[in-house]
Amino acid sequence: MDKSQLLLGLAVLLFSLGLLGVIVRRNMLVMLMCMELMLNGVNLSLVTFAQQANSTVGAVLVFLVFVVATAEIALAIPIVLLLVRNKRTLHVDAYDSLEG
Repeated sequence: MDKSQLLLGLAVLLFSLGLLGVIVRRNMLVMLMCMELMLNGVNLSLVTFAQQANSTVGAVLVFLVFVVATAEIALAIPIVLLLVRNKRTLHVDAYDSLEG
């Protein structure tokens, strides 16, 4: 087994663990952290594929994913704080009556 296969295996493990956390957990902040774990798995796979192809495109895509993840957190955290202020809980099932 070479280094790239190990890195891809780790990327799949990170993504799977994050997906499992999003599906199983009901706390909004934990779900956001699990989504970030999924993004880190994707970043690791992008870097691994870019290393195999001797290309810098993977590094540019990782930078783009980091920018998107930062924007996601910058928007999600204030929304979560406003919802918590309104309902006094972080449990996702408490917000099923929201209408937009």
